[in-house]
Amino acid sequence: MSVDFCGLELTHPVINGSGTFDAIAARRTFGDGLIDEFPFAAYVSKTITLAPRQGNPPPRLWEAAGGLINSIGLPNKGLERYIAEDLPELAALIGAISVRDRERPRVPLITNVMGSTAEEFARLVEACEQREEIAAIELNVSCPNVKTGLDIGADPHQLAEVVRAVRARTGKPLIVKLTPNTANVAACAQGAEEGGADAVSLINTLRAMALSPPGRSSVPRPPRAWLGGTTGGLSGPAVRTIALAQVAAVAARVAIPIVGMGGVQTAEHARELIDVGARLVAVGTESFRDPVAGARIARGIADAGRSGST
Repeated sequence: MSVDFCGLELTHPVINGSGTFDAIAARRTFGDGLIDEFPFAAYVSKTITLAPRQGNPPPRLWEAAGGLINSIGLPNKGLERYIAEDLPELAALIGAISVRDRERPRVPLITNVMGSTAEEFARLVEACEQREEIAAIELNVSCPNVKTGLDIGADPHQLAEVVRAVRARTGKPLIVKLTPNTANVAACAQGAEEGGADAVSLINTLRAMALSPPGRSSVPRPPRAWLGGTTGGLSGPAVRTIALAQVAAVAARVAIPIVGMGGVQTAEHARELIDVGARLVAVGTESFRDPVAGARIARGIADAGRSGST
C-alpha cells in the first residue's frame, strides 16, 4: 500500500481534496479519535491567499442531484495568520499521529496556495519554502468560484510561465491543481509539466448554477440565482465519470504523477482513477457525509489488493 509521491513516502494512496476536510476543527471535535484513525496519508490545507478573504456572500451551498454546488469563495486567514496560527496546530496534529503510530511514515503537509498573478504565487511559495513543517506546495489555478487564478489555469502557455516563475523559488515538490473548466485539460497539464511542476491534481469542481424557487431570491443577483456568488462549483458523484475521462487524458499526455479526484465514494471508485493513471486519489465531498471516508476507502483498496493476489 505504500506509495512514493514526488519523494514523499505515503502509507497509502488516499489524501484529501483541498478545502474539504478541516483537520483543526476535526481535532477539536473528535479528539484523539482523529489521531487513532487519521483518514489520509497526506494532508492538504485549504487554499491560502496573501491577504485574508471573507469568501462569497451566503447562500453558499446547494444540494444538487448526485452532488453538491458550493460557492464558498476561498475564505481564509491570509498567509501571515496561516503561518502564525494554523501551521503550528497542523504540525502538532501531524506530530501526534506520528507518536501514536511510530511504524507509520510521517503524514506530509501539503499547503495549497492561490494568487492572481505570478508575483503573488511567488510570494506565497517563498513563504512556504521557508517552513520545514510544509512538505509540498499545491498551486490552485482552478477554483471556479473566484476570478483569480482561473484564467491562468485555463491557458497552457500562461500556466507554464507562472509555474516556471515559481519553480525557482522552492525545492519542495510543486503540485499544480488543474481546472476542468477549459477546452483542453491535457494541454494545460503539459504546460504545467513544461513549467517545472512535479505533479498535477484534478479535477476541481465544475462551474454550475442553482436557481431558487419562484419568489425566494431576495438579493440583487441574476433572476432566481440562489447562490450568493451567482455560480459555484459542482462536486460529488455527478462529476466522477468526467474525472475519469480527464485523468485518463492527462495521463496520456504527461509523465509526472497525477492526483485524481472527483466523486470518489468507495474503494472501487478510487481504484478506477488509479487504473486510468492516477498515482494518488483525493477524497472531497464524501468526507462531509463520512469524516473517515478516506480511511474506509484506503482499507478497501488494501483489502482488494490482498484478495486479488491470492
